Amino acid sequence: MNILLRQVLIADASSPLNGQTQDILIEQGVITAIEPSIAAKDGVQEISAAGLTASAGWVDLFAHLCDPGIEYRETLESGAAAAAAGGYTEVFVLPNTQPVVHNKTQVEYIVQKSNALPVTLRPLGAVTKGIEGKELAEMYDMQNSGAIAFSDGIYPVQSPGLLLKALQYVKAFNGVVIQVPADDSIGKYGLMHEGIISTQLGLPGIPALAEELMVHRDIELLRYTGSQLHITGVSTENSLRMIAAAKAEGLQITCSATPYHVSFCDEDLQTYDTNLKVTPPLRSRADMLALREAVKSGVVDCIASHHIPQNWDHKTCEFEYAKAGMAGLQTAFAAVLTAIPGLSAERIAQLFGGNARSVFALEPATVQKGATANITLFSTGGSTTLSKQNNKSKSYNTPFLDKALKGQVIGIIHKGQLHLNK
Repeated sequence: MNILLRQVLIADASSPLNGQTQDILIEQGVITAIEPSIAAKDGVQEISAAGLTASAGWVDLFAHLCDPGIEYRETLESGAAAAAAGGYTEVFVLPNTQPVVHNKTQVEYIVQKSNALPVTLRPLGAVTKGIEGKELAEMYDMQNSGAIAFSDGIYPVQSPGLLLKALQYVKAFNGVVIQVPADDSIGKYGLMHEGIISTQLGLPGIPALAEELMVHRDIELLRYTGSQLHITGVSTENSLRMIAAAKAEGLQITCSATPYHVSFCDEDLQTYDTNLKVTPPLRSRADMLALREAVKSGVVDCIASHHIPQNWDHKTCEFEYAKAGMAGLQTAFAAVLTAIPGLSAERIAQLFGGNARSVFALEPATVQKGATANITLFSTGGSTTLSKQNNKSKSYNTPFLDKALKGQVIGIIHKGQLHLNK
């Protein structure tokens, strides 16, 4: 497919044309020309839109696609379609499936199925066998088969001794461990952030301490091992302070925030909306505002969708019995831009892909002549409204349904194909 992008702003810090508005010609999946104006050609599809911006393809670090074993919530096919509609060309897939992705066979299953999908799915291998937190999984074999990093996904490693061994083990191949900061022994039966709002609503709370102790512990283990750690789903101001200090010290630590932690706080739970029941829980307004500042300042390296689809039965029930999680691949960009409207196109490109490529040593993707086209097309103008009609996921457990959000994903160019949102 041959494509001509008209008057597109290039948002790519690795490109010599960063910040310039140019025409971009893509032929047979390769960028063949970038000029102020390129003449129209027969057989070339032209794309133009108000505020059209191009960056290297976006990368999501934390999405549960539920396949194999839980396909009634999501499949690799439906998850990939939602990711493409959300502007992603690559997605890290959680190992919390049935069976668990804890050996090379399960990694290869995802890698092979990814070949026929519009986006590249990169398996996260489990840190522990069966995600039981008892003994290390076959991380070296999984890495050789295509595992991009290692995580127990929605059930973070609770044993400090076991995580210590994992951090030491992955050093042999410069691997990265991804942790959600949650100590399950604190606030075990909590349903939301512990504070004034939880007391008013009569719901048991999960204190910020449950996250901050885990962040402090994991930083200490990281300091001891000299390994690489990524903390995803950071939700408190104190956690951000500790991570910023660890970065200043020179430790190999990075972090990501979710679209919902920068969009909502515990005050929004006063309607008992089960779509807002997530892990880690929505924190205080002060924490939410601190997260927004950290996204702008660079303390937060990446935005991770934490796409956790749930079926109707697990959300349309009493708050106590609802499952945690929010579908988020299609709305991640618009939700973040709505919450933090001042983000520049270049900063968006870093948050949604550029930094992730560096942290996880992905193959380079850039918007310059001669490069393979791995591009996300978006606009900070316009708006996005997710509806049941245009939702690509099998689930729609999201508070953003039928809500107008700022910004728009135009489409992606990946694997030699153009995928436009209609």
